[in-house]
Amino acid sequence: MDDVLVGSLMSAPVRTVTADERVRTAAETMIGHGISSVVVVDGDNQPEGILTSTDYVQIAADDAAAGETAVRAYMTTDLITTTANERVADVAQTMMSRGVHHVPVVDDSTGVVGMITTKDFAAYLSEARAPSAPGPAGRNGE
Repeated sequence: MDDVLVGSLMSAPVRTVTADERVRTAAETMIGHGISSVVVVDGDNQPEGILTSTDYVQIAADDAAAGETAVRAYMTTDLITTTANERVADVAQTMMSRGVHHVPVVDDSTGVVGMITTKDFAAYLSEARAPSAPGPAGRNGE
């Protein structure tokens, strides 16, 4: 994993919302695309925050009318981002030390271009470490 770059594992395109959109709209986007987060962007597609499925626990706890609240009220603004050319091992270490599961991938000129998640790492590792077929003796060397 030391020589693997973020661009080879990231998901794209990324679903985005603005800070003024309603959390209900963001939830519909997440459900509709089977994703667990959306990046909150400004008019230039630059990241301002992130809204994840974990944030919806707080939204649900607040009250039923929270669905009509603007995303800005619940989004995380202490955002960690990376670039497609960063080493996956470095990003994984940052994610573990900061306790985050989603990191938007950005480009200086384009803004948000992808997303890398702990799910992407798990999928990569499961493929990279897939067990080989049992030998002629059967499973576990029997």
